[in-house]
Amino acid sequence: MGNSNLDLVHQCDRFPYYQDDPAAYTAHMKKYHIFKVAGIDCALGYILNEVVDKFEWAAESWAIDPTNRTVTLIAGPTATERSGAIAQTITAAAKNDSFAVLRGWRNELYPVYGPNGEFLLEMERCASPLFGVVSYGIHATAYVEDEYGLKLWIPRRSKTKQTYPGMLDNTVAGGMSTSERPFECLVREAMEEASLPEDVVRENAAAVGCVSYAYVRDDRAGGETDLVQPEVEYVFDIKLPADVVPKPNDTEVEEFCLLTVQETKKALANREFKPNCAVVLIDFFLRHGIITPENEKDFLQIITRLHRRLDFPTASYVD
Repeated sequence: MGNSNLDLVHQCDRFPYYQDDPAAYTAHMKKYHIFKVAGIDCALGYILNEVVDKFEWAAESWAIDPTNRTVTLIAGPTATERSGAIAQTITAAAKNDSFAVLRGWRNELYPVYGPNGEFLLEMERCASPLFGVVSYGIHATAYVEDEYGLKLWIPRRSKTKQTYPGMLDNTVAGGMSTSERPFECLVREAMEEASLPEDVVRENAAAVGCVSYAYVRDDRAGGETDLVQPEVEYVFDIKLPADVVPKPNDTEVEEFCLLTVQETKKALANREFKPNCAVVLIDFFLRHGIITPENEKDFLQIITRLHRRLDFPTASYVD
């Protein structure tokens, strides 16, 4: 028997819930320091204690409180100053090869927001799991539909990728850098990853919501394990004409296959999909009436878990 839909959601939304077992949650939280910014009264991320021990924290930029388990960025007060202090700390760690995850340096900057949606700072993409901050991305499912039913365009990730090599993915997916907006990110990633022209994407893509979860990285993610990775993914459907065929346009994808719903379900049950991609497909099946209250005993729990309220501030991308 393969994995259930709820199993797949749990494998993505892995960070424990206080409501399920308060004592176990409290004990679990002792594994982390809380990442904060001076003058901002909220947690911005969770940093593993082992990560705190390995960083070299410059005294003029950071205050470490081992008793209350907090790491506070005191550089500032501007976003530019904060970002500079973060960059200096991360760059030094990368130069010293302190963390395997930093070997995947992307030269892409991810934003961190405060409780009112204010932009606080930005940091190198591959370092964001070390600080446990919320990151944002887009995921799109391209599909075709005819008299024989619905089929989905499913890519297989390159076997040489640092993260989740050889696993199945969503048709288009990617992280959103500072100041990038969801639809523009979709247009860019669709061409980069799937050779889908901009006009095709703009004509056929529909924004259909978000999923959110708190992932805890395992060895398939590359680099250190047990890093907290809370994410918000803006979700799109792209209903393609039959004559439009996604094709690899970079080294990240090996091939695209057109799978039936049953073939996709089987691959999901076998855990062939990257964890957050499985969640996006479950969301797709819910919206298209493939998963229903009548055929899924965990329907309500799945709906709830696909939209986790994260422990940290988030921001909507509205100009």
